[in-house]
Amino acid sequence: MYRKGLVFAGACLGMFLFGIVFLSLGTIAVFIQEKLRLDALRVASLASSLPIGMLVGSLFFGPFVDRYGYRILLIICAGLIALAFEFVAYAQSLTLLQVSFFLIGAGGGAINGGVNALAADITTDGKGARLSLLGVFYGIGALGMPLVIGTLTRRFNYEAIISIIGFMILLPVVYFVVINFPEPRQKQGFPVAKAVSMLKEPALILLGMVLFFESALEGIVGNWTAAYLKSGGIAIKIALFALSCQVAAIAIVRLLLSRLLGKLPARLVLYSSFTLVLSGAALLLFATSVPVAILAMICLGAGFAAVFPVILGFVGDLYPRMTGTAFSIVIVLALAGNTLVNYLVGLISALRGIGNFPYIIIVCVVLMALIYGIVVRTHKDKIKV
Repeated sequence: MYRKGLVFAGACLGMFLFGIVFLSLGTIAVFIQEKLRLDALRVASLASSLPIGMLVGSLFFGPFVDRYGYRILLIICAGLIALAFEFVAYAQSLTLLQVSFFLIGAGGGAINGGVNALAADITTDGKGARLSLLGVFYGIGALGMPLVIGTLTRRFNYEAIISIIGFMILLPVVYFVVINFPEPRQKQGFPVAKAVSMLKEPALILLGMVLFFESALEGIVGNWTAAYLKSGGIAIKIALFALSCQVAAIAIVRLLLSRLLGKLPARLVLYSSFTLVLSGAALLLFATSVPVAILAMICLGAGFAAVFPVILGFVGDLYPRMTGTAFSIVIVLALAGNTLVNYLVGLISALRGIGNFPYIIIVCVVLMALIYGIVVRTHKDKIKV
């Protein structure tokens, strides 16, 4: 028999690990480029290996946990990430690096989806609030990683730092081994026909499309805001600080939501979130001063905070017997949105300039709000929208 508190702590540990891993990759890429003297094309091939791996991991984790449970998934994926970091630390070939980045993406994508599904599985009421608290640990890992790397660089070279991070990733594995996890939902065999039929269910696809645009927004804000602010005369160091403020806002608001979501209607929380994102985009249009830029990023982060926890909570409520598979479907849609809209921003920036960036944010959040409005009208009898 498992204890919910210990299992949720394991989920938080996995999410913390996910935050650490993915915030360390930027530093790793810089080191690799200098060490192996890679040109921009080869560095881009590494960057593309990561999201491909995340897509594979996100497809894989749901059916796996429904059939075999969470313990095996978390142990295998954490082990793969740790091994990949050791490869990265000492790799001398581009091929090995590409494989390593793919493994990091696959393991991280599976852990991210797996711990979200695990938290939803062990929560009877208030799934959104519990998922909000889980999301705080991604922010802690993400914000803590620069501090860890900055501390280690005073005493170690980059190879040693990457290797140390790899060994640190193994520490959660010990916890995953010793605690009990929930039994697999489909222990007698995975129902393939049911999983395929879920792809035709309007509620699941609509919720997935909300996450399509939410993930797109989070992705483009993380990838393009610094360039946009720099084009408006904001120093790059200030732009990066503003991005850190956005991550901090997500973590703080999710911590608050872990207390408030059970008391406030989800509809009010989500429409307030959409309004905050629109306000942040509007402020970006006039972000020629540092205070306005920082306020814009805080609004965006605060607006982003609720969407994933609330929508994933809806999905968990709808599919209690196949939570993992349902999460796989919506998270894959979210990754598709991140990839496609990031490409679209790059294309528009090349043709029309980066100045159009805030308008793309506005279009995305309006579409997201419209899709959620359809969910409210058509599925309020199934989920507490």
